[in-house]
Order: sequence, then C-alpha cells, then structure tokens
Amino acid sequence: MIELRTRSARPADLDTVLTFWKAAAEGTSISDDREGVERLLARDPESLILAVEVPPLGRSRERGREGELVGTVIAGFDGWRCHLYRLAVHPERRRQGIGSALLAAAEERFVQLGGRRGDAMVLVRNETAHHAWRAAGYAPQEQWRRWTKPLAD
Repeated sequence: MIELRTRSARPADLDTVLTFWKAAAEGTSISDDREGVERLLARDPESLILAVEVPPLGRSRERGREGELVGTVIAGFDGWRCHLYRLAVHPERRRQGIGSALLAAAEERFVQLGGRRGDAMVLVRNETAHHAWRAAGYAPQEQWRRWTKPLAD
C-alpha cells in the first residue's frame, strides 16, 4: 500500500492533471482543456481533488516535494446536488485504495457543504468503473438518461 495524500488542485497542477487524464481517464469532454479546468477552479477552487503519492522518507520528502499524481476526482457542488466526475486512477496504481481515498475526500467535502446525495458520471462501456462504483456503494439509476447539447462549436 502506498502512502497517499489528497488535496485540492492548484493552478500550477493543471498541465499535469490534463496529461494525467490522457493516460488514466476514459473518454473526453468538450471542457477537458486548460481553459475549462481553469474555469472550474476559479468557480470552485476545492472541487478538483488530487491523490498524490507521498515520496518515501529521504531527501525529496524532507524538502517538501510531492510525489507522483496517481488519481483525481472532481467533486462539484452546485448548492443543491453533488456531482462526481473524472474519477481516474493511474492504470498501474489501481486496486491500491486510491479511488476509495478520493471518493472519501469528495464525500467528506459534500457533507461539509450540506450535500445529501452524490451522483457520478460513468461511461456505459467502462465495466471496470462500474465495479469500482458499486464497491463504493453507488448504483446506476436506469430510469434516467443524460441528455447533452454542445454550447459552442
């Protein structure tokens, strides 16, 4: 088991996060670019939660350097509902408790904000994610279908 720290993303993390999503996240969104994530952090600075591996004891840890980014989740709260997006764990680090730690941090944030229920965007084809979400206590709502419309070209 790795030693892990969860924290909110900072503007300096954005390039690393976007690169990480290309390797670790399924699917893409029209807002998966620097401008979109900058807007997210400007509106809700605590919403993008990172899981960072704590480096082993030694020089890098003593200097306060962080280790590698190993996971992300967006825990968005609109004042009414709690929405989870971009739960992504590095492919080589899965099944080590990283996703669970990220969801715990997101759910704690929601409770502090007064949220009562979290919902997650999960790709239909991502069977691996389905198992992870079920294990975390989430269930699909088959009676709902997401409808979308791009607002820009």
